[in-house]
Amino acid sequence: MTAETLSRKPARHAPSTTPAQLGLGEEPAKAGSGDPAATHVRAKLDREIRALLAHEAGTRSGVDPEDLHQLRVALRRMRSVLKLSGGLLGPGAEPVRAELGWFGQSLGEVRDYDVLIGHVREVVAEFEVRDQPACRALVAKFVAERGVAKRRLTRAMASPRYAAMLVNLGQLARQPDQETAAPDESTVDVQTAADLVAGLAKPHRKLAKAVRALPADPPDDQLHELRIHGKKLRYAAEMAKPAAKKKQAAKIKLLIKATQDLQTVLGEHQDAVVAADRMRGVLASVDGPVGFVAGRIAERELLRRAQARADWPGIWADIDQAAAAVHEFKQD
Repeated sequence: MTAETLSRKPARHAPSTTPAQLGLGEEPAKAGSGDPAATHVRAKLDREIRALLAHEAGTRSGVDPEDLHQLRVALRRMRSVLKLSGGLLGPGAEPVRAELGWFGQSLGEVRDYDVLIGHVREVVAEFEVRDQPACRALVAKFVAERGVAKRRLTRAMASPRYAAMLVNLGQLARQPDQETAAPDESTVDVQTAADLVAGLAKPHRKLAKAVRALPADPPDDQLHELRIHGKKLRYAAEMAKPAAKKKQAAKIKLLIKATQDLQTVLGEHQDAVVAADRMRGVLASVDGPVGFVAGRIAERELLRRAQARADWPGIWADIDQAAAAVHEFKQD
């Protein structure tokens, strides 16, 4: 089970904050192929803010881990959008991106425990009955640690800093009466809707460069970095798709699918690496039945890691082919 597909459908909660409170319209903003690039950036931020708000109350309550996951995905997409083309929105974009990074750290800590706990429960469900008391003790250890991280997250979400972050996000996402050029055009890579599509070449080149730089047996952290590069390409493609003409949008859709596949398999790899490391930590501090169970889990995680390492190169080939098709279409 990956970090992308941990839990059931999240429960519905009344939003803690509404789009109207942030100055956004009743309906999500839209942008078409003829609109300026800044309009697409604002529309993307508008959609992701609404996604964040939709899962805010569920994240606070902690009833379903999927709420926190979906809120974190929305936050990551906004950070990627602002990294790629935040200069179009003026000097306020970079401080907001930094605040999203601050909040993301609190979310990430809890999310890592959610993934670990969910996966360990799934694995140990297959263990013998006589091992189940030790399995429950191991899970309880991680649940307690998660509780500490969740309390830190709750404090962050109750802070004035978090409230100010939401207000500033809303200000960035509001569509002005008329878009103007970026305050400093030299600081951004895109100015027009067509530039959003052409701009896919940059994150693709960075991903390709990272792939070429890998040794035959890459260290775990390098494959994690590769996943981050792939995610940036995916988010850039998601923003570019509404700006593209119909046929090119179809090619971008294939690119998005391929990057999603890479994110999934390298997510499996990273989850396995983290879980194996956690089990090593348990083995260093306990022995007996709990240590025995942790060792069995660690062995399975190393097998999962090996499978992901065998799978990702073929998916990278799909990404490279899909990206080439997008660029070739532009030249026709």
